[in-house]
Amino acid sequence: MDTPTLLYYVLYCFIFFLLSGQQLVQGRRSAHHHHHHHRKHHHHISANFHRPPKLFVFGDSYADTGNRNSQSNSWNYPYGITFPGKPAGRFSDGRVLTDYVAEFMGVKSPFPYRRRHLVVKNLKNGMNFAYGGTGVFDTLFSGPNMTTQIDFFQQLLRDHVFTANDIGSSVALVTVAGNDYTTYKSKTNGSSQGLPSYITTVIKQVMINLKRIRGLGVKKVAVTTLEPVGCLPAITAVSSFQRCNETENLFVRSHNLLLHQAVAKLNNETKGSDFAVLDLYASFMSILKNKAGRNLGSIKFENPMKPCCTGISREYSCGDEDKDGAKKYTVCGNPNSTFFWDNVHPSQVGWRAVSSALHPTLEQLIY
Repeated sequence: MDTPTLLYYVLYCFIFFLLSGQQLVQGRRSAHHHHHHHRKHHHHISANFHRPPKLFVFGDSYADTGNRNSQSNSWNYPYGITFPGKPAGRFSDGRVLTDYVAEFMGVKSPFPYRRRHLVVKNLKNGMNFAYGGTGVFDTLFSGPNMTTQIDFFQQLLRDHVFTANDIGSSVALVTVAGNDYTTYKSKTNGSSQGLPSYITTVIKQVMINLKRIRGLGVKKVAVTTLEPVGCLPAITAVSSFQRCNETENLFVRSHNLLLHQAVAKLNNETKGSDFAVLDLYASFMSILKNKAGRNLGSIKFENPMKPCCTGISREYSCGDEDKDGAKKYTVCGNPNSTFFWDNVHPSQVGWRAVSSALHPTLEQLIY
């Protein structure tokens, strides 16, 4: 394996283990203020539009709100320090994409599937099946892939946990953050030779999953594009968080182009607009290029690619401790000032900025 290829391979493996092993915004007080203001705005909208009563979530660590087991770093301090004030299984210092989509819909964030027996009343908001580290297919991490997550959902329908009336006007959020490609790279020793055909394979399976979710009765289905992988801190660290890796982003754009085309074809075949694409790539890039505007709450970051929480050296990640309990990570003084929380995942304020950029698509999808 040549040196550049080996480097990409190592970086991909590094990203994967961050996605599977770890876990926008303001401090707890300011987050509460934003939450109140945001919900007030959409209560005004609800007077004229029907609001979907439930949200069902499938995917990975960009949407997981507590399905990963307690051995994951997402259950370690300092994850959750902004919200809810302690580690709670989210791969961030606070809220993630799921929470902001739910807030936009006017519902509480759906309860994690693995903890559904703990609080029955929260089932009224839907269910979150997303599991950090997983993908469309099986990944290096042995969690439930998306097909299995949909199986879980289907079983709940068979058990009458949710009825046809429950899901008839609901929305599904599907996140695809790239763990399938990390796994592919590891199995091919870092080679990208067969990547174009594999991208097609992934997109085909995503379409099967979207149609299956819709076929189970969910009215609207939204799927995310890949984020700009080449701009993740795990990749940009080699340039002191100054430059994205365009080689990585090239394959990302290929995936996203095929995704947009496939969803458009799906809507054309169904003669409707039941499927939508949430463009994380464009949302991330608008922020990383420091082009935040009114629709992003005028949020700008001094160095948007520099994360708040990092390991003290390459072998450690945010939340790691040694056998004696000594911290092997550092945390910035103000998570509100950073777009990325760790080497892969946005901070709460970062996710708030991203979700704000997605509002036009969410408006079309939900209303």
